[in-house]
Amino acid sequence: MSTDHQLAKIFPSKSNITLDQYKELHKQSIEDPETFWSKAAKEHLDWFRPFDKVSEGSFEHGDVRWFQGGKLNVSYNALDRQIGKNPNKRSNDIALVWEGDEPDDIRKLTYEEVLRKVCQIANALLRMGVRKGDIVTVYMPMIPELAMTMLACTRIGAVHSVVFAGFSAEALAQRISAAQSQVLITADVGCRGGKQIPLKDIVNDSLTKMDCDSIVKHVLVWERFYTGDAESTPPYEMSARDVRMDPLVAVQRPYCPPEHMDAEDNLFILYTSGSTGKPKGLLHTTGGYALYAKMTTQISFDLHPGDLFACVADCGWITGHTYVVYGPLLNGSTTFMFESTPVYPDEGRYWDMVQRHKITQFYTAPTAIRLLMRYGDEAPKKYDLSSLKVLGTVGEPINPEAWRWYYEVVGNSNCTVVDTYWQTETGGHVITNLPGVTPMKPGSCTLPFYGVNAAVLDPQSGKELTEPDEHGHYEGVMALKQPWPGMARTCLGDHERYLNVYFRPYPGYYFTGDTVSRDEDGFHFIIGRMDDVINVSGHRIGTAEVESALVAHPAVAQAAVVGQPHDIKGQAICAFVMLTVGYEETPELLKELRGSVRTEIGAFCTPDLIVVTPSLPMTRSGKIMRRILRKIVCGETDSLGDTSTLADPSIVDVLITKVGKLTKK
Repeated sequence: MSTDHQLAKIFPSKSNITLDQYKELHKQSIEDPETFWSKAAKEHLDWFRPFDKVSEGSFEHGDVRWFQGGKLNVSYNALDRQIGKNPNKRSNDIALVWEGDEPDDIRKLTYEEVLRKVCQIANALLRMGVRKGDIVTVYMPMIPELAMTMLACTRIGAVHSVVFAGFSAEALAQRISAAQSQVLITADVGCRGGKQIPLKDIVNDSLTKMDCDSIVKHVLVWERFYTGDAESTPPYEMSARDVRMDPLVAVQRPYCPPEHMDAEDNLFILYTSGSTGKPKGLLHTTGGYALYAKMTTQISFDLHPGDLFACVADCGWITGHTYVVYGPLLNGSTTFMFESTPVYPDEGRYWDMVQRHKITQFYTAPTAIRLLMRYGDEAPKKYDLSSLKVLGTVGEPINPEAWRWYYEVVGNSNCTVVDTYWQTETGGHVITNLPGVTPMKPGSCTLPFYGVNAAVLDPQSGKELTEPDEHGHYEGVMALKQPWPGMARTCLGDHERYLNVYFRPYPGYYFTGDTVSRDEDGFHFIIGRMDDVINVSGHRIGTAEVESALVAHPAVAQAAVVGQPHDIKGQAICAFVMLTVGYEETPELLKELRGSVRTEIGAFCTPDLIVVTPSLPMTRSGKIMRRILRKIVCGETDSLGDTSTLADPSIVDVLITKVGKLTKK
């Protein structure tokens, strides 16, 4: 029995809305999706031309389309529509609150101000030759101009491809080349954790790689510390194709008519990093994505007028697209945009922001939560967090101990913790609890969102499981049975790859690549990626389960588990752990940690190797790069791949050395 199930406890909702009412509406959305989504699309979005048909196509051919014949514009719905509903109120409402790397670097922009600036950027892009359907690569720090650049692209029908500003020149070049993007938008520098990142230098380097020098015609450069002086010397070396974005935008007309886009016109490309091979350029389209982003933001986070919604993800990832930019603004809410890290200038940064800005919904990754747990309860208890109503987690399964700390210490046992399961491919939440509706279970993302028909498949036969195991649970492959509006439509220039990865492994289903356990209440517990399942002596062990057992020990702040080749067992379990402040590595502690895993899961899950480390190879957004850990324990250190996105690349050499010493003992 998994650790998650052993620790699970239902926390009742505080609303008069019943779970049965949710189930009835969800049933309607599955059995009659045409009626459900037609009504939703008409209520939640403004259309220049009504759609003729709600949905068509199948998983088999990957030809799914939604709201055919309908014409709309996402920028119009996010900005003009909000002002139009109540001009006096909406034009003065704050659309975006931005906090920079330094806590006192704050900007607040109204809907009217954002609309004018978006139109100016859109007109600047038109002047540079960008037209409907062109792909614009965006490589920028988390500043308001990033969000407004994305919206400007959607306004004129250009397709934005935002590349996380932590990627290396090589990775950026790969994405530029794949998209054949002739316009690249960047900034001179970015700021993070008290340091400046030389983005323009990285861009210059990227243009010397692959065929980028001949592809890119214009590099548009925002200046992070622009003074407003168009005649000043730019703080970077300019080439013939470089254009200073700030003075160019400043002279543009602050109105640009929105392009009438077909519901299935391309909206954006976002690349997902694979462990091998070239990244997949997932393509999202206009109508379905906009509707799904709006609805999941509103419903999953119980969004109301006057709320300040803070998703602290980077716009280089899907979470930033859907829940920093599009979802909140399509709802007419105020979105909070954050440039820095959770521990700069100290470990109280998040909680200080909540207190100062009166944030009502706060959305972050379990990795960040576990990092902050390491410092104890004192930091959050120093601040007034009473404005918080909903706490969200995203990016990976959250272990029950981190869930409880988030719920009890940060939320003072008064906030709903929304455990959201979704992917770049899904566009928005597919399984999540709903505040005031779904009872909460620590470690469970609970029940499917409206229109999402989830299934648990036998990994060998591909058939849906109909009989529970001895614990009353269904454990297997997480799959979805029917299309939903927010799903990606293809991989850019490689539709065959799209079909092979997502629809052909289990015909008739969308294959998430994850394993799941569904309990007797129908609640879902994500075990981990199928390639994160370790087979030890015939036992299939989810790495998330072992990580949860380790983090349950008070000495462990963060854990990452990978498989290591073993001559007898097939695979052995190797655990990398970061200790809580105040604990030190001792033989006694390592023995305790092994005992903790044996107690929580079973002796067959005991880690063969425990590596205590001061840090883990994490991206700047907080994602642990388990691929690197696997390479290290397998002795494949000559093929680690790109490590430039790590927050601290030097940790890789530390781990290589330590693993080498431990494996020689």
